[in-house]
Amino acid sequence: MSIVGDAKQAIQGAVQSAMAKAVALAPDSWVPGGEPDPLIRERYGHVGKPLSRIDGPLKVSGQARFAAEFPMEGMVYAALVFSTIAKGRIAAIDTALAEAAPGVVAVMDHRNAPRLALPPVFMSAPKAAGGDDLPIMQGDDIRWNGEPVAVVLAGTQEEASHAVSLIRVAYEEEPALTSFAQARGQGTRPAMFMGQQLHDERGDAEAALAEAEVRVDAEYLTPRHNHNAIELHGVTAAWQGDVLRIHDASQLVAHTAWSIGQMFGMPEEKVVITSPFVGGGFGGKCLWQHQVLAAMAAKVTGRPVRLVLSREGVYRVVGGRSPTEQRVALGADREGKLKALIHTGVTIKTATNAMPEPFILPTRSAYASETLKLDVQIVELDMLANTFMRAPGESVGTFALESAMDELAEALGIDPIELRIRNEPEKDPATGLPFSSRHIVQAWRDGAQRFGWAGRDPRPGMRREGEWLVGMGCATGTYPYYRMPGGAARITLTREGRAIIDIAAHEMGMGTATAQTQVTAERLGLPLDRVTFNYGDSTLPGVVLAGGSQQTAAIGAAVGAAHRELVKALLKLAGNDSPLAGLGADEVVSREEGLCKADGPARHESYASILARAGQDTVSVEAEGPPPLETMHWSMHSHAAMFCEVRVNAVTGEPRVSRFLGSFDCGRILNPKTATSQFRGGIIMGLGLALMEEAQFDERKGRVMNPSLSEYHVPVQMDVPEIDVIWTDLPDPHAPMGARGIGEIGITGTGAAVANAIYNATGKRVRDLPITLDKLL
Repeated sequence: MSIVGDAKQAIQGAVQSAMAKAVALAPDSWVPGGEPDPLIRERYGHVGKPLSRIDGPLKVSGQARFAAEFPMEGMVYAALVFSTIAKGRIAAIDTALAEAAPGVVAVMDHRNAPRLALPPVFMSAPKAAGGDDLPIMQGDDIRWNGEPVAVVLAGTQEEASHAVSLIRVAYEEEPALTSFAQARGQGTRPAMFMGQQLHDERGDAEAALAEAEVRVDAEYLTPRHNHNAIELHGVTAAWQGDVLRIHDASQLVAHTAWSIGQMFGMPEEKVVITSPFVGGGFGGKCLWQHQVLAAMAAKVTGRPVRLVLSREGVYRVVGGRSPTEQRVALGADREGKLKALIHTGVTIKTATNAMPEPFILPTRSAYASETLKLDVQIVELDMLANTFMRAPGESVGTFALESAMDELAEALGIDPIELRIRNEPEKDPATGLPFSSRHIVQAWRDGAQRFGWAGRDPRPGMRREGEWLVGMGCATGTYPYYRMPGGAARITLTREGRAIIDIAAHEMGMGTATAQTQVTAERLGLPLDRVTFNYGDSTLPGVVLAGGSQQTAAIGAAVGAAHRELVKALLKLAGNDSPLAGLGADEVVSREEGLCKADGPARHESYASILARAGQDTVSVEAEGPPPLETMHWSMHSHAAMFCEVRVNAVTGEPRVSRFLGSFDCGRILNPKTATSQFRGGIIMGLGLALMEEAQFDERKGRVMNPSLSEYHVPVQMDVPEIDVIWTDLPDPHAPMGARGIGEIGITGTGAAVANAIYNATGKRVRDLPITLDKLL
């Protein structure tokens, strides 16, 4: 299966490479973003204001309904039984006691489950959403430790959860490959990601490293990580005639509707996915088995089903981040100019998904080096499919790269910030493309001044306050700009001068509805209270994914395209009696609740006037954003300069982060209030990555051993210091609205900044995450 998948990805990659070469050579004017978004140069007052989230009152008053809060007549509650072996088959399953338990309506397992097609695995088709392509409860085979083998359905959650304990399952176990070392010993193979091999090479980097005046060469290890969103993965599913309605906690409602339709053999328009609110996603709120099992159970019982994974259930069913073993070797001259940059290593995936941890991604564009060698190899284990987790690749890749840069700065006796600035590239080192906008040097200068970097003693272990050793460290953060195809939007304008925006986008707590209301109001020249932004429903236009920090760009491009169509439609309706008569769409702008001549604002007519004269109550248009070819024409990235101060107890070895500053270069900031929250949230997740997060995997059984928040530690209030955030706010002229993604940049570089600060405090270089106190004693 994996060989076929690799061949398919190789063909896709060849097509993409050919297109990329053509687009790179095209004139700027032929490429989306060649002409800057008008919102960059024309500012009317909404964008850039610190508006509080418009969904905030709903959430604090309890009126915001999440996926597991939709009441339905006759609803039953589900609980799952998970396999306890990594590979084999079910020899026998006894459900009699569970079926006789109080409140139990039915038990579903592979013997009575509806027959389904395989899940379309993510990236195998434009709307594919599956975490893997394994059959769901279609036979007695077991593919990972934790795979659901039965679903109990009862009148209450307590009754269902009790009945689960009464089910007895006997297994015939088969040898499973669950050891990283054993799999690596059997050989690795090249990793493929988004149709491309994770490999870049320029010159002979190994030879250049051997000849370099100063060298560092080290291995960096990162562990497994599990998703732990505040909202557990919940779903409410019901068959209403021939329509399957699912209230889901989803990052991709349109993809899920199509994928479930494929599995059940029904048109996607007969599958309605709603997800108005999502309590955290980070890559984990996509399509896993629980949504499909709930729909299957609803068909078996003829009643609506609510299925909420327990915290342990999330660990068993929802993939997380894979461990990595990374080598970073840097060679430089005495002035600090890089002669060789090598970043290679191995990670784990399954044979049934398309997601290796792409840890070389940040290194591709980070620094100028005369030679370059980047490569990711994979091994495949019998385990739960791994998946995207906030800044996949970049979060752990920057830990290795930026720790190595700190080690090189130490070896050279050069300030770590100065070393990074000396190696700033003029163009993308891997592709040769020009940067669309890159102001990381300004971010470094601004951040260093604000953080007080000049007061840092470069000698490790020199600053002490009582029992506490104090140190400062820094690191570069970077995350690519993405905009995925398929974004479409509908604008409906009413005679009362109200605009309704419909798009199948998502609100996961990052302020999507708020920022997009600001952008749309500015684009249309309307007050904020005249704009309604509808989202989170697969029946709305567009195929938008809330992932890759690209949703804002996808929405912005789609709404921009729809606005252009709206202007054309309004000019047709205006007719010859309007002040706008004779003007083309390129000659007018939206301003003051209507249209006016761009260079003659006196020629203005309100939307209400145009519609009233035309005798229409509304005008509605729908359009799709242009293909995202800008990413093939320019190298587009968000950047950050991360600064950390830590205190390490000289007696106990306990590390504490006492101050943190993120200085960001992410283009235009649409809403400073929601952006600050996003930046801080990413940094906090990065603190967890650095100091505590680790899924402990029993390689004898292929089972995660700490599937709870009492054993898998994430940062809590007392772990998080005051986090300062600043930004350049310089628009990217080639991105919609001039804005690049901000959702994932905060976690990148954070792990390395903490590790580098700990070295400055203690003189101990820890290259194995998380940095726990036992590694510092």
